[in-house]
Order: sequence, then structure tokens, then C-alpha cells
Amino acid sequence: MKLTWLGHASWRIEIEDAVILIDPWLDGNPSFPDARRKDALQGATHILITHGHGDHASEAVAIAAETGVKVAGIFDLMSHWESAHGTEVIGFNKGGTVDLGGAKVTMVNAVHSSSVSGENGPVYAGAEAGYMIAGEGHVIYFSGDTDIMADMGWMAELHKPDIGILCCGGHFTMDMDRAAFAARKFFDFKTVLPSHYGTFPLLAQDAGPLSKALPGIQVIAPEVMEEVTL
Repeated sequence: MKLTWLGHASWRIEIEDAVILIDPWLDGNPSFPDARRKDALQGATHILITHGHGDHASEAVAIAAETGVKVAGIFDLMSHWESAHGTEVIGFNKGGTVDLGGAKVTMVNAVHSSSVSGENGPVYAGAEAGYMIAGEGHVIYFSGDTDIMADMGWMAELHKPDIGILCCGGHFTMDMDRAAFAARKFFDFKTVLPSHYGTFPLLAQDAGPLSKALPGIQVIAPEVMEEVTL
């Protein structure tokens, strides 16, 4: 399994026979080097979207057309893209599980908001979500954008994720302290990777506090486009 941070909250996960791009926001992402776009998209088999905000979903339709892959995510937003753009989609909902190249992806709850830009302001884009991604003997909890929530308790008990990719930049999501609290309180992670930080000035720029708050857990904060093999 290979995990590659594409900057901000965008990830490339190679698992089983899938190469999943999660919330791939490359153009305009201040953390992503434009010269590495081809490398980031190379071999992609699926796109997975957590919610409709521009720093997560604004490029999904274009990247799907460029790569010829399907986009998976909340039914409402997928249905809109299918009808408006002819995008090939896999629409599902919380509690549902889909097979993406042998990886079993279950949509779980998140606490945030979800909209896309419209002519007269934000337009409803279905609900925000996180994912449990199972394959190669691991389960990854991809939190998406969220705060701490009691649902993390049963999600951890049922899915037993050993890897957490956790939003932790603060202001719009959990900050480093809250993400660390959630990891300690609810989960039994062996490995944690920080996400949704290091871009906008409002967000935390350094994942050091997360690592310090999780002694005994392997906290990996890779550079953008650095592969992490687990």
C-alpha cells in the first residue's frame, strides 16, 4: 500500500488493484507543485470525494474527463455531476460499501458542511462524509473534513482502522489538539497521517503538535508527493 499526500486534503492511495485519488485539488492548491500533475494522476483508477467544497471537489469532473475514471461519492452530488456533465459516477451514501479495484470503501459520517459555488451563492451538494478503506490487511479511516463526534466510537469499534488520515488544520476542521484527542479517545491507530493543513494562513502549518500529542503512535507527516509505504 502506498499513500501520497498531494497537499492540503488531497491524497493518492494505491491499495489492492486501485489507485484512488481522494479530493484531488491540484490546480490552485498552494502546496501542490504544478510540474508533478502528471505524476499525481498517473494510473488513477477512481476518484473519491468527501464533500462539495472547492478545495476538495472543484477539479473532480475535469480530472475524471482527463483520466477516464469514475468518481465515487455521496449520491446527491454524483447524480448532479452525471446529469450536468456526463461524468461516470458511483453514487452511494453513508453506511454503503463499494468495491473500488478490490478495496472495500464504506462511507461514514462526518460533521462539516457541503456545497458547490452557484451564481447566487452556495448550492446544496449532499452531505459531508468520511471513508473507511479496507484492503491489503489494513483499514484506513479517512476523516474528510470533520470535528470530533461521538460516531467515531462505534466507527472504530466496527471497522477497527489501524491507519488514520485525519484533518487537523483547525478553523474549518479539527485542529491538532482535537485530532489527537479523537485518535486517543476512540481509535487504536498504529499510524496517523495529518491532512487539511499547511496551505491557507488560517490553518496550522506544522504537524509537530499532533506527533507530540500521540506518543506510541507512528505519526508520519510526508512532504507533498512523497510516497509512504505501509
